[in-house]
Amino acid sequence: MPEPVTVRRAIVQAGLAPIDAQVLLAFVLRRDRAWLAAHATDVLAPADAEAFARLALRRRDGEPVAYLTGWREFWGLSLTVDPAVLIPRPETETLVECVLSKLPQGRDVRVLDLGTGTGAIALALAHERPRARIVATDTSESALSVARDNARRLAMASIEFIRGSWFDAVPAGERYDVIASNPPYVAAGDAHLGEGDVRFEPAGALVSGTDGLDALRAIIGSAPSYLPTGGWLVVEHGFDQSEAVRALFAAVGFAALESHRDLCGIPRVAAGRRD
Repeated sequence: MPEPVTVRRAIVQAGLAPIDAQVLLAFVLRRDRAWLAAHATDVLAPADAEAFARLALRRRDGEPVAYLTGWREFWGLSLTVDPAVLIPRPETETLVECVLSKLPQGRDVRVLDLGTGTGAIALALAHERPRARIVATDTSESALSVARDNARRLAMASIEFIRGSWFDAVPAGERYDVIASNPPYVAAGDAHLGEGDVRFEPAGALVSGTDGLDALRAIIGSAPSYLPTGGWLVVEHGFDQSEAVRALFAAVGFAALESHRDLCGIPRVAAGRRD
């Protein structure tokens, strides 16, 4: 007779990093990780053990945990994700922090989020600045569907979602206090594209030309036309692109240039003011 599968045994035998195994088992059981720790000797129902085993196999084959569970936490918000969108990452919270520092509380402000994906940036900003009117764009209708679903579920009605490529989606003459973007910034042919979770993520949300800067060039080059005097552009970039991005900002006249490091100490976000 097979030995019963306990919570602890399932996690140990999954062949995964413990955090991945815990998240997947908690998902199957509709519990949280604290519950798993408190019920380590509980025996799993056969159906739950089988469901967990199937997910563990897919994870061992490389599928991201966020796609397996259908959600990812960002800025304390639970966001729906699927393979149509890039999985929100902790380093993008550095961008949110920078944008918030440019948006005074208690005032009506306008924000443009270019390439919104899941809506993570727009939703985090709406959560922190309820009076902000936010426009969020993406070229992918599938991504916009995910973002709209997240906004409905989180009851954030202050965001307008528009389909289009960068500023092509924005009416001429519109001005925003802050423009924010986490665009694709990986170079085509980068070896990292064949490793880890990114193998399963949409290439269009990752790759941007031979040097990874095509999208950043387009955004930075056009942004001054959509900012008032004193307005800010804030973008995320690759780990080794800080100097190149700074040069792009300077080339079109941005002032008060800033560079912000992520929690690993890597320059990850650039900001500039239109004077």
